[in-house]
Amino acid sequence: LLGPEEERKLSRRRGGDLKVRLVRARRACVSNPETGETRTVDIIRVVKNPANVDYDRRGVITKGTVIETPLGLAVVTSRPGQDGVVNAVLLRG
Repeated sequence: LLGPEEERKLSRRRGGDLKVRLVRARRACVSNPETGETRTVDIIRVVKNPANVDYDRRGVITKGTVIETPLGLAVVTSRPGQDGVVNAVLLRG
């Protein structure tokens, strides 16, 4: 979910492993494929989420979600609920 503060939750997995789940996100690591530069920027809003229409309204961030950042529109490439971070790639145009 998009929120004012970052919130992560640890969950114990099979074999004693720990998984970091991102519950609320405020920032994303956005890569520019043309320059190869990666910057951490604030997420302004969720533009479109192809996983579910209701996720747009609620601000849920999943893999494939289009987010608006100060650098422009970006597509989320990570799985925030599995990885604990939001990684994205800028859209061209």
